[in-house]
Amino acid sequence: MPSVRAERPGAAALLGWLTDPEAPRLCLVTGAPGLLDWLAAHGPRAAGRRRTARALVPLAGRTALGTAWAVADHLGVVAGSADDLVRALATSETGRAARTVLLLPALHAAAEPEAVAALIADLARLGRVRLVVEASPGTPGYALLAEGRSTVVDGDQPASDGPAGPSRTPGPSGAPDLSDPAAVCAADPVAVTTGYVSDPVDDHGGLRTAWLRAGQALCAVRGPADRALGLLAVLGDGADPRLRPALRDLAASAPWRVRWTRVAGDVAPPWPGPVAALAAQGGTLLAADLGGTVRLLAADDARPLGQLDHPVTGPVRALAPAPDGTVLLLDERGRLHTVRGRQPRPPYLQRLTEAVSATLTRHPGTALAAIAGSVVVGDRLGSVHAFGLTGLHQAALHSGRVTAVAAVESATPFVCSGGTDGAVRRWTPGKDPDPEPLTERRSPVVSLAATETPHGPVLAAAWADGTVELHRIEQHARLTFRPGPPVRAVAVTEDGALLLGLDEAVLRLERAREARDGGSGPAHPPPA
Repeated sequence: MPSVRAERPGAAALLGWLTDPEAPRLCLVTGAPGLLDWLAAHGPRAAGRRRTARALVPLAGRTALGTAWAVADHLGVVAGSADDLVRALATSETGRAARTVLLLPALHAAAEPEAVAALIADLARLGRVRLVVEASPGTPGYALLAEGRSTVVDGDQPASDGPAGPSRTPGPSGAPDLSDPAAVCAADPVAVTTGYVSDPVDDHGGLRTAWLRAGQALCAVRGPADRALGLLAVLGDGADPRLRPALRDLAASAPWRVRWTRVAGDVAPPWPGPVAALAAQGGTLLAADLGGTVRLLAADDARPLGQLDHPVTGPVRALAPAPDGTVLLLDERGRLHTVRGRQPRPPYLQRLTEAVSATLTRHPGTALAAIAGSVVVGDRLGSVHAFGLTGLHQAALHSGRVTAVAAVESATPFVCSGGTDGAVRRWTPGKDPDPEPLTERRSPVVSLAATETPHGPVLAAAWADGTVELHRIEQHARLTFRPGPPVRAVAVTEDGALLLGLDEAVLRLERAREARDGGSGPAHPPPA
């Protein structure tokens, strides 16, 4: 590394702050233009077993919302607003924030400098992340941040024209025509976000609402096709009718097709409400809301088919349809409940379910799945338990709580599990677990679903950072999608379609090739 004292005034003091564990969580940098960009370019040295990451978030042209989205992306959480970001970090089970230093140049050039400063101050008070902010004395944003406990690094540079010495990080380009979907999808997403935030009166035919709903993902993806796909996924039925076909054309090269979407406010068919749990049972989608009501929808077009009459009072944590038509439910206390199907249930299956229910009364479960002759349960200590007709099989698969399980009825039935450790693991009960995770991310798993399809077993996995993956396990093929809002639950149909449950939307995605040819053709290759 070059001499920091000779080449970057202020760098030595800043590096001293970085290495001082007792220093305030907030560092204000003044009179040192370009210092934060330089620091980001020179990555940190490894410290012990864990490496501290430096995340550069240029503030030029950003609103508080745009800043919250960018910071959330770096820290592995999902935030629909600045307040959401603070709440998410306060309750997050990921340790990524503690290992990240946020570098925030050019506060003076933000579109909303005081609102951005207020967000930074809230993050600093939270104490879970370290922040370096380039700010200018004499500005309201600097004054707000200086009120709290902070370290000030002064580069002793002469004042430049204007209110502050600027970062070399360029700001966003001008906002496009915010009513033109092609222009919106092709433009700088920071400029689009700032344009929509600055114009709360005009909804631009529904584009503004869709962008602000999915914006965190839209700002992170590359290319107009993926942005058009993301907008389609959360576009309500009250939008300008010209938008949907226009966005569909723009998304033609994306790897997914949106089969249908039901968004808050939709009336034909109606939005079924916020989703807490999902499951597919043949051609029916079961969707549990936050209060425990389980609605039945047609999986092919989301038509309402009624409700599931079940004994759970309060929220439903997991839904697990069994092949005989029975539906198993896990309540918020980790206890098992059963709704029988139309056909009489064999006595041996009833005895199995009763045995599992009795076990969970004493040792609550955290996740639930079912296949023919087997009930699979996860626990808070990281173990998965497969209760079957031939006995109980158990495996310690995760460090931390098991958050989701899925079971596949195939020639050799197997289980997939996910946990707060971010790993998704495959296990065949009675055998040793696979030594390596099937997939993993630096974020807790929130939902899994799996089934046998004409293409072999398919697995859907969702994480707390808003990412969803669809795996064709035997072909080692994977597709990824981020809707923008937090993903609460996933399901997969028998023909391999992906169903997502969000707070304000339910949607069905299909691989682009199969959406065109009705299901034939090879798997789309995993994204680069």
